[in-house]
Amino acid sequence: MKKLIIPAIIILIYHGSAVMAKDRARDLGIPFNGTPGKYNAITDVKGVLVGHSTVISGKGKLIQGKGPIRTGVTAILPRGDKSLDDPSFAGWYSLNGNGEMTGTTWVEESGFLEGPIMITNTHSVGIVRDAVISWRVSQGSADASGYWWSLPVVAETWDGLLNDINGFHVKEKHAHEAIRNAKGGSVPEGNVGGGTGMVCHKFKGGIGSSSRVIAIQDQNYTLGVLVQANYGDRKSLTIAGVPVGREITDLMPRDSYEQNHDSDGSIIVIVATDAPLVAHQLKRLARRVPMGIGKVGGYAHDGSGDIFIAFSTANSSVAFAEGKVEVEMLPNWLISPLFEATVQATEEAIINALLAAETMVGINGNIAYALPHDRLKATMKKYNR
Repeated sequence: MKKLIIPAIIILIYHGSAVMAKDRARDLGIPFNGTPGKYNAITDVKGVLVGHSTVISGKGKLIQGKGPIRTGVTAILPRGDKSLDDPSFAGWYSLNGNGEMTGTTWVEESGFLEGPIMITNTHSVGIVRDAVISWRVSQGSADASGYWWSLPVVAETWDGLLNDINGFHVKEKHAHEAIRNAKGGSVPEGNVGGGTGMVCHKFKGGIGSSSRVIAIQDQNYTLGVLVQANYGDRKSLTIAGVPVGREITDLMPRDSYEQNHDSDGSIIVIVATDAPLVAHQLKRLARRVPMGIGKVGGYAHDGSGDIFIAFSTANSSVAFAEGKVEVEMLPNWLISPLFEATVQATEEAIINALLAAETMVGINGNIAYALPHDRLKATMKKYNR
């Protein structure tokens, strides 16, 4: 009977848009290197806003087009309300390309990120991309900037274990809602937004975030990371060097498909910083993300889409300047601390996603179980961590 209660509880929590206080990795005493910002989130980078739209309804047998529904959209606005009219230097990197992040060919070519970054499920990339364009038109940006076209950045991971993914339940209004909901401060994590139906290392996964404050030549900079974690096998799960996945071997997902999904899954990672970096340097940041994933036990298996993008909020009013501009840039030999911060924050963001996520029942009674905090603490203690 308890298993039947679980989906009702989830619906009440998330349909009501309530954000409950949850233990994060540091609350449980898990040790990490580096100094986090105030919120230990990507929003510690001044100007960066995050919003979610979470879509949950129904329970029981899958009826395509009706549900059950466990999905959503997450929006990251690099410069808040100015994200459309003031593009940021950016760079992206694909560790394994069994996934999608639209708009990245223009990011690579131009060196800039224009507008929000959106994350959703695999089969909703198109509608979310179109929704960003319609939102932009509704803001009058085409008239304001002289731009009559847009190449939005929209990324995805697959939530079909729990969600009626072929029911196409993400609509334009949900993408608009995620953008409108974007704010600073603490970032809701776990079963929210694009991360609603995701699974990580065979536990319930989803959205997670973390940040680091770094001193470079007596100047403090902030770097923040947001992940949508939906990757990994159980045996490889490692937390602060402890083989948690080999210690907690039960609570595996219940899968009515009766298929081996060990080779499935993806992770999207967004890196933001206020350090003055230009496009090639931000691509270098994005290429350090896999080291953080590797510390948790990810190894970019064949069926995984591991795609990352990094941007800087420095150097405003550069992309659309009418003439010559001056750009501030840290020299390459000074940016290694930002590489280290990227690795650290990525690792912690993934673990925060795991700890925030709650057990979820989806289509056909499929279940993804939460990583149990009490057993995790016991395991960490066993290994003197």
